[in-house]
This record gives sequence, structure tokens and C-alpha cells, in this order.
Amino acid sequence: MLGRSGATGFFAASRRVRGSHSLRTVLCYTPPKSYMPGYSVLSARAWRYKSTTTAYAPKSGHIEEGPNESLLFIDNIFPLKLNFILGLTRLPFFTDPEKILQNLLKQLHDDKRIPGADPLNIAQKAFPDTLPIQIKKILPRLREGGAYAKLSHDPNLSPPDIEAALQEHLEKRSPKPWFNPFRGISTHLVRGRPWLEDLQRFPNKRLKVEFLPPSPGAEAAELPEETLYTLFRTYGKLGDITPQPAGSKDLPKYAILNYGNVRDAIMAKNCMHGFTLPDSEGGGKNGTVLKLVYEQRARAHLVRDWIVNHPRIVIPIIGAILASLAVAVFDPIRTFFIKCHVTQTFHLSENIVYKWFRSQLTQANEILTFKRHRSEDAGLSAVWDDRRGDIQQIQTWLMETADTFIVVQGPRGSGKKELVLEEALKGRRNTLLIDCKPIQEARGDSRTIFAAAREVGYRPVFSWMNTFSSFIDLAAQGTIGTKTGFSETLDTQLAKILQNTSNALKELALEGRKKDDKDSELGVDEYLDAHPERRPVVVINNFLHKSQESSVVYDKISEWAASLTTANIAHVIFLTNDVSFSKSLSKALPDRVFRQISLGDCSPEVAKRFVINHLNADADEPIGGKTAREKKPLASQSQEYLDELDGCIDILGGRLTDLEFLARRIKTGETPKKAVHQIIDQSASEILKMYILDVDQATRKWTREQAWVLIKSLATTSSLRYNEILLTDTFKSDGGEPTLRALEQAELITITSVNGRPHSIRPGKPVYQAAFKQLTEDDVLKARLDLMVFSQLIAIETKGIEKAESELSLLGGLPGQPAEVRARVKWLLQKMQKGQAAVEGYERESAVLKKILQKEF
Repeated sequence: MLGRSGATGFFAASRRVRGSHSLRTVLCYTPPKSYMPGYSVLSARAWRYKSTTTAYAPKSGHIEEGPNESLLFIDNIFPLKLNFILGLTRLPFFTDPEKILQNLLKQLHDDKRIPGADPLNIAQKAFPDTLPIQIKKILPRLREGGAYAKLSHDPNLSPPDIEAALQEHLEKRSPKPWFNPFRGISTHLVRGRPWLEDLQRFPNKRLKVEFLPPSPGAEAAELPEETLYTLFRTYGKLGDITPQPAGSKDLPKYAILNYGNVRDAIMAKNCMHGFTLPDSEGGGKNGTVLKLVYEQRARAHLVRDWIVNHPRIVIPIIGAILASLAVAVFDPIRTFFIKCHVTQTFHLSENIVYKWFRSQLTQANEILTFKRHRSEDAGLSAVWDDRRGDIQQIQTWLMETADTFIVVQGPRGSGKKELVLEEALKGRRNTLLIDCKPIQEARGDSRTIFAAAREVGYRPVFSWMNTFSSFIDLAAQGTIGTKTGFSETLDTQLAKILQNTSNALKELALEGRKKDDKDSELGVDEYLDAHPERRPVVVINNFLHKSQESSVVYDKISEWAASLTTANIAHVIFLTNDVSFSKSLSKALPDRVFRQISLGDCSPEVAKRFVINHLNADADEPIGGKTAREKKPLASQSQEYLDELDGCIDILGGRLTDLEFLARRIKTGETPKKAVHQIIDQSASEILKMYILDVDQATRKWTREQAWVLIKSLATTSSLRYNEILLTDTFKSDGGEPTLRALEQAELITITSVNGRPHSIRPGKPVYQAAFKQLTEDDVLKARLDLMVFSQLIAIETKGIEKAESELSLLGGLPGQPAEVRARVKWLLQKMQKGQAAVEGYERESAVLKKILQKEF
């Protein structure tokens, strides 16, 4: 009978192995000396914990068995998850993690409220009371979730019988620990010679069985799979048995056992380690010792190999992570910089210290006065007085709620930008100016992205990443057959920049909102709709500049502008030279009527006041050749001077850039007539170079002959009929309308419309008419270009004659000459006659022109 009286002792024994720097610590249980012979006292409630440094085993680490003693291994009494604490010994600040576990077990034992939490109390229930055995020692194995139990039994009772009795008891009544309620504890007889070590080896489903000789110099047998299966199947389900590769020269010989459950592998390792297989069971002549160790799976470069072998999964994941980081980290930074750009927080011109130094330097030194700007302001004041109605109209529109665009259209040099920024938006905060010219003229996607980011203050911008991502996509397509999606199109990149800009503008529009406002209960959209005066203003300058080359940028900007206006985030003002702007903007807002202001040239009276104000504003400036204190006479007050200026303005017209150029030349000492003559000469040279001499058909949509026909016609009249030009042979041959639109984009001509249709053609600038006339007065140039026009006309007529001849030849081959084709034949003959007459006339005129070229320089 097994008794339950007396007290038990449970202590932690540890010893330092000689020659080793690690402290080996093991928890063990030893019954007290006062136990009764033949009884094993297993009262867990009476166990006590204490720490000692006595040796629990010989230095070899093996458990020695005496006569009538057996060793059992009890599994599933400790949770395997405690191994992570034991693994902390690799960290420098965890020197004794087993002490942590010792304290934890002591707390579980002392807590009387949870008796099922004490591991040794669970081990006690594995032994039935009727079994005549005496437990001499229990050695817990925390790493492996179990414990060794050293038993003393009657000589007539064999260890296999004890094992069978215990297993039968556990089948009927197997206690289940709190940490694993679905698996009870199990026990097996230890057949080998276990080795107690505290190395960094943790349980695994894979066991490596090494075949060793029982003594040095002897030979060990390499066990077949059938023998290994017979020996180890009793401990659990085996998944596979892998023998040593045939060509391997590794010694000792080994095999790999794969268990389905890690606790089965633990039981096999603790019961069979050191087992000697005799010759009678296939162990060879001298027998074979089995050495078992946990075989960790080869994990060298596991992560790297998985990444390399699964690019279709890894690359999109990396891309998603990078995109998420970019949104989470960089987007708030970019939005902040856009807001600073709009509010001009970091602009030097808005700095108070800079303004003070500038004012002090201006007062101290006349050289540093900004007189040119003062003269420009004085000259433009006359223009703004004339356009006061347009300025007030824009300011009124900005105070209204209307989800449409404001478009200011006018030829280049008409003062659109100055009218909007310096007058209509004067003193208004939160104004964003976007110049489309540098964006459109940028070459390559990276430069375009950088230019667009610079216009709105979007930073940091990694425009080079687009090129780098394209290379990654190209490499991925060559390796895995598909693109990774890393590289983004220009459209996508611009959308990101503009979306961040929208967020910044919306935050600026809501900055003045307070919780105690009377309309604080309104939503964001309702608030912005009710307060149009708080919205920022976006001014898009040079819209449709070189739009014939590419429209991607303009389509994206117009779509973004439409989203701003429809969402009541900002007012949008377009400044453009193109009269056909409605075609592009209608794609973004197809159901809206645009608010439009058309700026033309100034009237002669306003142009005259503009020049005079320019001159009078600088009347006190020193001029070259005179003393610095001597003032210039007010030449603009002379009647003769004014009369001469009137004639010059009639030639120049009311284009502000030309008038400003005239005023500057007059200030240098030139007379108005001489200054105008210089302007005309310069304009004539530009026309000759840009539209006639340096015409590349690959980049230009017109020929020099077509440009010369317009120049020659506009030299004698101020306007031409649009449809009349289309009917001329020079423009009719290749479709005239695209050519005229291209010349309008190039600013050689201006096409005016009436009732929405093209009506007339005028010079691109007023001064161009005088330049056209000067070019036609050059006999050599006129003869050369006319000769080219006649050559083109002769080629056109000759082509028509050849076509008529081929048709007549076809008709002449018909049998009998049917009466139905006579009218057609007659018409073809008349056409050939007219074409031939025209060719002869062109030839005569060409002969005259050739004589001029032969005689004159």
C-alpha cells in the first residue's frame, strides 16, 4: 500500500560544472528522511520549496540506477511555452532565467486556491495508491515539459510491469493540466541512459538518432527503417523516417525521425537516449548505442531565400509598405510645406527683418531705389484705370458662390497676370500661383514632376524614384513575366501632388473657423459654401501654353481645378493666350458656363497715358553725361513730342509689352520715331527667323509658303477673311484650319471670332503689320519667297493636270465612247486647260522674279 503521511521536501539543486562558465540549475524533489519504509509520501500540499547547491547527479549528468530501482519519464506536467524564458540566457541582462521559473513554481505551490496549477501535484496523480512502489526522487525537466521519477520497487516486480500498470491507470484516469486540458499526462519507462544538460537545445518534432559503438574501436550498426519504427513508434505517431543520404560521409551514421507531435518526440528522446540495442535485435555484433538529439530545421538564409523565391508576393507587399510609409510620414510634411508656400510663410519678401533692411537701404542710397518698379506702377496705373471695371468684376465673382471657372483671356503682353495678381487679388491672403509654362516645357517625366511640385511648394519630392521604379519594373518583367506596379505614370504622380495641394487648400480655408461662430453647427461643405470669401484663390497662368505638344498636364490641371470649384475648396482663375480654351476646360466642367474676361490691346488714349506716365515717373533720374543732381526735362510736356508720340502709338498699337519697350528706349535718349523704327526692325527679324527661315516640318505645322502668303496679305490690310484664306490653293491643299491654328499658337496671327465661329485674321501683334510691310518692301526677299510660292502653286496645278490626264486615259479606253461620259470628258479638258493656263502664268511671273534675284543683292 502506498501511504500519504509525513512531509516531503522539494528543493532547487544547482551546481557549477567544473570547466564550464554556466550555472546548471535543476529543480528536484526528494522525500524526507522520516518516511516510512515501503511507502511513498506524495502529499503535494506538504512539499516545501528551498534553494540549495547540492549535486543532483554525477558530473557526467547521468542518472544512476541502483538495484530494484527504475526510472520513468512523466510528460505534460509543465507548459512548453516556458521555453522562451529559458532562451533569455542569450541576453546580457538575463543571467538566471531558471530562477524566474523556480519562483513561479513556488508561487503556484503556495497558492492553495488553485491546487491544479501545481505541476508536482499533477505528477502525484499519475501514480495509483495500490501500486507497491516508492518514489525516491523527482527531477523536473522544464525545457521539455516533464519530469523524471526515480522509483524503488519490490524485486519481484519488473519495470515493464510497473510501466504497464501506470499506463493502464492513466488510460482510465489521466489528470489533465490547466495549460493543456485536451491532453492528459503520460509516462513511459526510461530504457536508455538519459543525460541531464542545460544547453541551448529546445524540443522539436525532429529527432536525430546517431548510431554509436558501445566502446571505442568497436563498430556500430546502421539501423534500418523497420527497426527504428519498431523502437520508436510506441512513443507516438511517426510522420517520416529519413535515413542518412547514401553518398554522405558524415560520422557517426544517423537517421532523422519526424514525429507528428512535439511531446511525442520529447518522450522518445528522454526514454531512448543512451539505449543499447543488442545483437539479437539488430544492433550488430557489439551492439549499438542510440544517441538522440533534437534536430533543428536548417534555417540559414530562410527569410532571404523565401523573398527571392516569391517575388510576385514580396514585391507588391514591399510596394504597399513603402506606399503606406510615404502616406503616413511624408504626406503631412508635404501638406505643411504647401500651406507655407501658399501663405508665403518662408518667403523672404514677407519677412519683417528683410522689409526693414530694404527700407533703410533704400533711404540711404539712391542706387538701391527701385525706380523701375515705381515707373512701371505709374505707367500701369493708367491701364488699371481703364480696366477698373474688369478688376471689380473679378473681385465680385470671388465673393460669390459659383462652382465654375474664371477665365482671363488675352494675347501675350496684355497684362493678364498683373491685372489679376496686383490689382484684383491685391491684399488677399492664401493665393496660389501655378505657372504651366515650366511644367509643359520640362523634358521627361522626372523633370515634369519636379516642376509641378515646385509650383505648389510640394516637398520633399523624389522625382528620380520614378525612373528607378521603371528599372525595377523592367527587371521584374524580365524575371517573373509581369510588372510589379512600382513605377507610376506621370498622370498618377501629378494626381498625388494635386491631391496634397487640395488638402492643404482645404485646411487653409477652414483655418478661420471657430467653435463659437454662429454657423459652427454647419458641416465642412456647407461652411465653405456659405463663406466664399474664405476660400483660397488658385491662379493658373500660361494655361494651354504649347498644348499642341502634349495635353496630359493640362487635362490633369483642369480636372483638379474642377474638383476644387465643385467642392467649394477654392476659386480658380485661368490666365491664357489661347482663344480656344473652352474646348479644353469643357472636358472638366461640361455643364458649366465660364466667367470670362477678354483683354485686348489698349486704346490709343490709354497707351499714350501709359508711356507718358512712364516718362514722368523717371523725370528726376540722373542721365548719362550729366551730373547726378541735374534733372531731365519733361519732354512729354512738349507739344511736338506729343504729336510724334501719337504717330508712333498708332503704329505700335496698345500692346503693353511694346509700349513699355518704347518708353524704355525713349528714356535712353532716342526719339519716338527712332525707337519705333528699332522695334519694327527687331520684330521683322523675329518674324523672318521664327516663321520663314527656320521652319522645321517635323516640329512646325506650317510651311514657309503659307506663312509668307499671310504676311504678304496682311501687309496691305489690317484683317483678312478667315474663309477666304482657307480657299486659297496654298492652304486648301493640306487642310488650312490646323495650319491657321498653329500659326495663331505661334502668335504670328490672331483669329477673331463672331458668334462662336472664326471670323477674321489679324496680325499677332499690332506692330507686326508694320513689320509685315517692311518685309514685303525688301525686293530680294519678296522675290525669293514669291518664287517659292509659285513653285508650290505650279506643283499643285501640275498634280491636278496629271490626275485629269489619267482619268481621260481611262475613259479613252472604253469601247465606242458612250454618250454618258462626254460631259465628264469635256469637264476634264476644261480643267486641264485652266490648270495649264495657271501654270503658264506662274511660269511667267517666276521668270520675272528670277531676273530680280539675278540682278539684285
